[in-house]
Amino acid sequence: MENLPYLSAKKIHEFIRLALLEDVGTGDHSTLGSISKDQFGQAHLIIKESGIIAGLALAEMIFYQFDRDLQVEILLKDGDEVNPGDIGLIVKGSAASILTTERLVLNCMQRMSGIATKTHQLSQLISHTKARLMDTRKTTPNFRMIEKWAVVLGGGLNHRFALYDMVMLKDNHVDFAGGITKAILNTKNYLQKEGLDLKIEVETRNLDEVREVLLVGGIDYIMLDNMDYETMRKAVKMVGGKYPLEASGGITEETLKDVAECGVDYISVGALTHHVRSMDISLKAF
Repeated sequence: MENLPYLSAKKIHEFIRLALLEDVGTGDHSTLGSISKDQFGQAHLIIKESGIIAGLALAEMIFYQFDRDLQVEILLKDGDEVNPGDIGLIVKGSAASILTTERLVLNCMQRMSGIATKTHQLSQLISHTKARLMDTRKTTPNFRMIEKWAVVLGGGLNHRFALYDMVMLKDNHVDFAGGITKAILNTKNYLQKEGLDLKIEVETRNLDEVREVLLVGGIDYIMLDNMDYETMRKAVKMVGGKYPLEASGGITEETLKDVAECGVDYISVGALTHHVRSMDISLKAF
């Protein structure tokens, strides 16, 4: 399991419990009605397209949490490159248990593998630069932990996990506060009063706002939001390495390389988690 602050065995077990409750409810009556409780079964996870596999560790936890007597053999590693026909794992034991957990395993792995594959593909486009690809909070409700895990397995970085673990002063915060200076000073006073040690990132929309952030200081990151390439390059030169710079806002696969070559440190792409196609994976009896 990745060493990620939001990821723990306890949280994953709770996710699995709720997901099984949602899917199984009072019982998998299709299976209960057609398969005897002592029927032995075995199935393998078949990869049907090329990409990056993700979610094998989670699949193993799902199987064991539902039925500790199942036997799971993991044949690949999360983050591996895969091709059609590859086998990710083999599960043996109660046929009923395999049938009941099949859809949850596939839902998670197909989604995670799609995210990991997209992250890997985009990261390769900017591998010649210092920029690193990051995700955002544009995730599926109650599935964020799993989606952000998949981004890391694909070679990307996680941005803040949620509202509580980092301060990000976006355009609406700045406008409601009455400007960048007030937003930063109010935030620093609040953090000091509450005894909170949180990183502060400030979104900027133009060079004047970048200049104002530099004058106020006391922050940790500057976001360059929806800036054209020329403005981004000027911002990079203006900041001069004093703060890490994140580019954000409408960045696509077609523009990613050009943005990275402007000299920013990070590029956040919401599409990694909110606009991605799941990988084709099946669990088949044999």
